[in-house]
Amino acid sequence: MIRFENVAKRYPDGTVAVEGLSFEVADGELVTLVGPSGCGKTTTMKMVNRLIEPTEGRILVDGADIARVEPVELRRRMGYVIQQTGLFPHRTVLDNTATVPHLLGWSKARRRERARELLDLVGLDPHVFGDRYPEQLSGGQRQRVGVARALAADPPVLLMDEPFGAVDPVVREHLQNEFLRLQSRLHKTVLFVTHDIEEAVRLGDRIAVYGEGRIEQFDTPATVLGAPASGYVADFVGADRGLKRLSVTPIEPGDLEQPPTLHLSDGLAEAAARMATDGARWAVVLDGAEELHGWVSAAALVEASVRGGDGSGTVGDHAQRMEAWLPLGSTLKQAFSTMLQHDAGWIAVLDAGDRFVGVLTPAKLHEALRRSVDADARAVARQEVELETIESS
Repeated sequence: MIRFENVAKRYPDGTVAVEGLSFEVADGELVTLVGPSGCGKTTTMKMVNRLIEPTEGRILVDGADIARVEPVELRRRMGYVIQQTGLFPHRTVLDNTATVPHLLGWSKARRRERARELLDLVGLDPHVFGDRYPEQLSGGQRQRVGVARALAADPPVLLMDEPFGAVDPVVREHLQNEFLRLQSRLHKTVLFVTHDIEEAVRLGDRIAVYGEGRIEQFDTPATVLGAPASGYVADFVGADRGLKRLSVTPIEPGDLEQPPTLHLSDGLAEAAARMATDGARWAVVLDGAEELHGWVSAAALVEASVRGGDGSGTVGDHAQRMEAWLPLGSTLKQAFSTMLQHDAGWIAVLDAGDRFVGVLTPAKLHEALRRSVDADARAVARQEVELETIESS
């Protein structure tokens, strides 16, 4: 969708903003441009809508050289979101959101309907917020309106210049979550400028890490964190890049252990005998649809059998509910956080139909992270990686 061909921007005083930029952003891809202040990432983005003209090279959008497109027409075909939102203070939220459709000549009814639809999409009730003015909104709400306005004419390309940088960390995380939700639904082609490597890792399908005026590495978040292309990139992403990588490494079936499983309706004596045969200290308890109910300890089953005498009763009478669970495909960071939140030694993992798949333990979480790093370094699938282990004597 967007392609840079040996693009440079030099100023008359000799300042080189960017040099030799050649990269491509695929249709529907979100690429984050990350680097320190003054590295050229905002210049790169502004050249796409011709707010800044390149000195040399070509930029193509959907196959067309943008140098041959009238700048105003070009900008109306792209959404643009900036840090301070740039909302018109004298216009209502509804009218701010309808700005581009108004410039494109849409009828009043059509543009206001589109504005209501977009406000609802970004989580602002148009009946509550539509007639308010920007000064009556919180910082996070103004950013939502800025995103809604950028999407109003349904542009294929979104340019976002540190859009969440002016809000507090809690609101920022919430806005990031909402934007990821929107992107999963809308599949826009996005250039997202940020100076925050954690934001870049969390949002980007791929990351362009900038040095001084050039891209030092352009790859997936997992690869940038696991296999930095240079000492500069390694220093920029930080010594804790292994921890950051947790947020971009998904749980896969091969990462899971398979503990014994029982069902709510299983007889007490039979279940206790089975666990004794397996030598298991605990088992996962499922219902009749193979969905997670909880867990039960072998000790609890044995005690109940002895106390009852005849071994009557079922596993369901003694099972405990299990709240520490995640869907397959969740990140290792989410898994680690869930373990800490519930003080759990393992978490259950469920498939899309809420059926039990296996459990992730701290040891398996560590193995999954190591396999992910090695797989990227060797350009192979995670399941092909054999880990070396140190045997204790």
